[in-house]
Amino acid sequence: MKKGLLYNQRCWIKIIASINGLAAMLHLFFWIIAFIKLPPISSQIHIGDRINLATTYGFGIADFIWSVPILLIGSIGLWKKTQIGWLAALLANGFYWYSFTVIIIRDFYSESFSPGTKLFLPFVLISFWTTYFLWKHRKSFFN
Repeated sequence: MKKGLLYNQRCWIKIIASINGLAAMLHLFFWIIAFIKLPPISSQIHIGDRINLATTYGFGIADFIWSVPILLIGSIGLWKKTQIGWLAALLANGFYWYSFTVIIIRDFYSESFSPGTKLFLPFVLISFWTTYFLWKHRKSFFN
């Protein structure tokens, strides 16, 4: 591979690593603030409101358990150009696609786009390109 192309590839991998690190921190802070501001599930009178709030809590807890650690592992691993970093970055992208499918459908039918949708939509859109880029350059992580 030519020296310029190799440098460009390394540069993009570091940019993706930085984006994943930023996404992890945004997820963490977003959900900490959300959990502080959200009312308790039991405070909701209507079953639909309890279900909606429980779903929101579920997404937050899932992000704490899965998304934040995997985004951090992906960020650090990509920066160091490790196989686990490559895999974690791809897994994080898959999480985005899955959860955002649910969120976009919820927001569409409720005719209200939540703050989280607006905040994380750019990361979902970027994840399509990063998945392609990481897959295309997968041999760089397995040498």
